[in-house]
Amino acid sequence: MKEKMISRRTFMRAAGVTATAATITGLAPSASACFWPFSMDLQILATSDTHGKFDPWDYAANKADTSGSVAQQAAAIKELRTADTLVIDAGDTIQGNSAQLFLNDDVHPMVAAMNAIGYDIWVPGNHEYNYGLDVTQKVMAQQDAKVLTGNVYAPDGTPLADGYTILKKKDVKIGVIGMVTPNITRWDAVNLAGWTVTNPVDECRRIIDQIQDQVDVLIGVMHMDTENEYGVSGSGVTDLANACPEFDVIVAAHGHKEIPGQEINGVLVVENKNAGATMADIHLQLQRQWDGSWKVAGRSSESIQIKDYEADPELVALLAPYDERAKADAVIAIGELRGGNMAPDNEIENIPSPMVQDTALLDFINEVQLYYTGAQVSATAMTSMTGQMKEGTIRKCDLTSIYTYENTLYKLQMNGAQLRDYMEWSAAFFKTWQPGDVTIAFDPSTRYYLYDAFEGVNYEIDISQEPGNRIRNLTWPDGRPVQDSDSFVIAVNNYRATTQLLTAADIFTAGDAMPQLLEMDVRGDVGGIRELLGEYIQTVKGGVIEPHVNNNWKIIGNNWNAASHDKAVTLLREGKLVLPENQDTRTLPSRAVTESDIASL
Repeated sequence: MKEKMISRRTFMRAAGVTATAATITGLAPSASACFWPFSMDLQILATSDTHGKFDPWDYAANKADTSGSVAQQAAAIKELRTADTLVIDAGDTIQGNSAQLFLNDDVHPMVAAMNAIGYDIWVPGNHEYNYGLDVTQKVMAQQDAKVLTGNVYAPDGTPLADGYTILKKKDVKIGVIGMVTPNITRWDAVNLAGWTVTNPVDECRRIIDQIQDQVDVLIGVMHMDTENEYGVSGSGVTDLANACPEFDVIVAAHGHKEIPGQEINGVLVVENKNAGATMADIHLQLQRQWDGSWKVAGRSSESIQIKDYEADPELVALLAPYDERAKADAVIAIGELRGGNMAPDNEIENIPSPMVQDTALLDFINEVQLYYTGAQVSATAMTSMTGQMKEGTIRKCDLTSIYTYENTLYKLQMNGAQLRDYMEWSAAFFKTWQPGDVTIAFDPSTRYYLYDAFEGVNYEIDISQEPGNRIRNLTWPDGRPVQDSDSFVIAVNNYRATTQLLTAADIFTAGDAMPQLLEMDVRGDVGGIRELLGEYIQTVKGGVIEPHVNNNWKIIGNNWNAASHDKAVTLLREGKLVLPENQDTRTLPSRAVTESDIASL
């Protein structure tokens, strides 16, 4: 079906084809006159991981954010679309940016926006399963787009959705296959109880063998990153491209990283950043064959930067009632913070202070988790690298800024040996300090939300030691050393429990004794952890809280010269030194400033 990949867009739009009118004027195409060309520029505009960003507004932070949104994507689609364009989305749509406010609406704002734009294909992502299968299916039913998910089956064996569809542009037959990462069974095991999630590679292979003689073009829309997660075969599109080279294009998702175009085993792969920041613009140059079929003669793709587009005014008008509700909800007052902010200002701009010192911010979350579980130990991560609660009135949006995700609270039974293994896994977040380093560096493969701060024990993290040998002086609050045989209850969120602590994956291996689940969704009648934070402020603390930090942990082993460290901080603030960002913006700087860097200036 394909011949070669062209590295940049060189194809002209088909003669006489122009962008057409809309459901909302200019957004969705009307049928064009039928003609029989010998070539076609088939365009695919692909989005994913929009995470509730329907308007250019961050409802968690309660401020404008034009880095990306569906309303801005609508403007880009209106400008770029032709009569030979497919518009597709690879999921993670209804979670994030206060989108949970609208789960009971007849039409969710994200779906209303997609319907107005005129999407052809939607594949639900892993976060579409966060609220239970009833919600998943309700949102699917709201979609005008064809919904695809070929590897999720109900207890009676009924598929959640079709695994593929065949669309036509003029007489070009386009096969589209859609799947979700099989790791949804890790993150939403309770919601998927009784359901079966199969291997996407096996499902794609079966479908391709069935339809490949019926289509001219084959497109994969996969809510999966490029590489496998947790060592699960078939959970990344690299495995898929290697097993199914018949794909002309695979739209990857889930990894929140920008891939304008990458060839894997002859398959063109693209991926988008999250929150509507980018959109993939793919072009397949098709040539008609002697028998009337079509062949892909060339391919190109690029990543469209959505920040360069103003929001489409007609879509903004359509979404205005949702926008008003979300903004009003964000500023509901629930209490007051007195005595200062929850976290000190960052010493270095792109290194959040709670990552390198104990702060009241994470101590407060752990305090709440301990209160509602009665546990002896609690662990929590930052859910946003800009998380902060400032002195003054506490609004709902302030809770979202310190706890971004809709996690629920779990209780686990654990022993001291397991705790140490868990803490060592977490401490691998830091790169090993080297003589001459004057700032801390971080493992570029470890995202910020995989680093936990622990409460209920005292400890030190020696970053001069290699990962696995960093936790020092681990004691109970009364000074007794934590023994391997000590047994206790620990409070963690559902993500950490199901992804790392209750499965043989990152921390424990097959055959290890692992922590045991005691209770899931603690105080589920109130909601998740974020809702518990609000209830704690209102009902336990009488509406007033103060920042408290007990300094139960600290980093050691970074034996730099204090004056050199201060000099590095000054140079970074002045812009004379820069800590470069990694490709994955959810990781912290992987390079330290050194004495040599300072001496070179």
